[in-house]
This record gives sequence, structure tokens and C-alpha cells, in this order.
Amino acid sequence: MITGVENPSYLALHPSGATVYAVAEQDAGAVTAVALAPDGTYEVLGTHPTGGSGPTHLSVHPSGHWLLSANYSSGSVAVHPIAADGSLGERTDLVTHSSPPPGPGQNGPHAHQIVTAPNGGHVLAVDLGTDTVYTYRLDESAGTLTEVSRAALAPGSGPRHLTFHPGGRFAYLACELDNTTVVCAYDPDSGTLTPGLGQSTGSGTGYPAQLVVTGDGSYAYLANRGPNSLTRYAVEDDGAALRLLDTAPVGGDWPRQLALSPDSSLLFAANQRSSTVTAFRVGSDGSLTPAGDPLPAPVAVCVLPLT
Repeated sequence: MITGVENPSYLALHPSGATVYAVAEQDAGAVTAVALAPDGTYEVLGTHPTGGSGPTHLSVHPSGHWLLSANYSSGSVAVHPIAADGSLGERTDLVTHSSPPPGPGQNGPHAHQIVTAPNGGHVLAVDLGTDTVYTYRLDESAGTLTEVSRAALAPGSGPRHLTFHPGGRFAYLACELDNTTVVCAYDPDSGTLTPGLGQSTGSGTGYPAQLVVTGDGSYAYLANRGPNSLTRYAVEDDGAALRLLDTAPVGGDWPRQLALSPDSSLLFAANQRSSTVTAFRVGSDGSLTPAGDPLPAPVAVCVLPLT
């Protein structure tokens, strides 16, 4: 058990596997670096402010030199440098999503996620409050973000999390407020994201949380918090289409986040309200079979498989 990290709501692993980063979802948002030793011991390397409030997501740039974080409550994204030992430096950029105006029922921008495209060329930020995905170019020498394009989603859709297909030319959005998934075409050269039409999650009012895609790009899974279910999709046309196969109980309450093991043989769900993590074996046909009893984990909001 790692202690000394306040209200961690999302975790990310450095490409070296030696450092894990946690975001503190609180009014004064912060990110913390923790060094992991092979013997299971750890060292907290330090904490730095994100410059915003209520951060809900962070990710490590593939270069391993930059940490990216999304401040939900204040609607901004931040960049921190990563030193050779995995520790963090002072923030190098903070970008607030000041336009377009908030969507229906929203009081402002709400940056929910920030990720790097598979080829490393662009950084994408998903904003639930403005119904927009922003594409940035990261200056890898200065650690600053420059917007290059933005993709508008349906008003009131509430895009929450984006997941890329391994091929890098398509991505999938979980939209929290209109209960849809959206297949998006992606141009790796320009960073342009082109959303398609929203499609069913198979769960009615499900408050979809996150999609994950198997390493071979054949299947995708969606966590639905309302009905506490998992939706299984077949990925078709080299990533251009999702075909809904079925839904299954997640075995817990309010699955906020999903994660696949590195070889995609196991799927994990963090169930926030039941304080459990449920695990499933992933079959060759994408089927899910419960793998043992739920694991106790107080207010589970994120699972990060290390091996």
C-alpha cells in the first residue's frame, strides 16, 4: 500500500515502469510522483500543483519527459517536466478551454481527460463541459501546448474519455450525458479528429465512463455506471466501426474506470461505490468470464496493471 498521496483519482505509469504518477482530485489540484522499487518498496518523490481544481486524469507522454493532466472543475490542462529519476519539475504550461461556450446544462469547461495520440505527434484533451475535443502540438523542448484543431461533439453529449484503436487512425469516445459511444476518424499528420454519429451503449441511461480496446484491436469494452454493466463491441473495418455484441454485469457498483492487462488477457473494473475491483478473463472471442471474487479496494476509482 502506498500512502502519502491525497485523494488519488487517476494513475499513470512511466514508460520505464519505475515511477507511477497520481492526480489529486481536490480544490487545489496536484500531481505526485512515486518511485517503485523491484522489492515492492516505494518513495514519494514530490508533489506539484496542477494550476487548476478537481483534476480527474493524467497521462505520461510516450517520450517519458512530460506529464499531462486535466483539471475537470476549472476546465484546463497542464504540463509538467519529468526528470531522469522520474521526479516532476515546475509546471511549464496551463491552458484553459475558454471557448466554445459551455454546452447545455454546463456552467463552464470541464477537461476530463488528456492523452497522446499513438504516433506521439499530438496531444488530445476531452472536455465534457464544452462538448469538444481539443488537439494540441506539444513542444518537446519547452513543454508548451499549441492548439492545432478542435472537434465538436453533439451539444449536451458530454464527451468523457477517448481511446485510440491500436492502428492509430480511429478513436472511440464515451459520452457521459447522452449515453453514446462515438467512432472518430483521426489524421495522424494533422491531428484532426472527425467524430461520427453517436451509437447505443446497449444500456439505456448508463452514464458511460470509459472504453478500452484489446491490444490486437479486435474488441472494445465500455463501463456503464448506471446499470453497473460492461458493453462488449466487436471492432470492425480496421477500426472504423463498433458493433454492439452484448452487455454483462460488472459485479460491482458504479464502475468508474476499466483497464486491460498488458497482454489483454484480463479486464479490470474499478467499482467506486462498492469499493471493489472486479476481474474478468478475456476469451479469444472477446467474451468475459469472472476471474474470482471481487477484490476489496476502498472507493476504487482507478486500476493500473503493472505487469
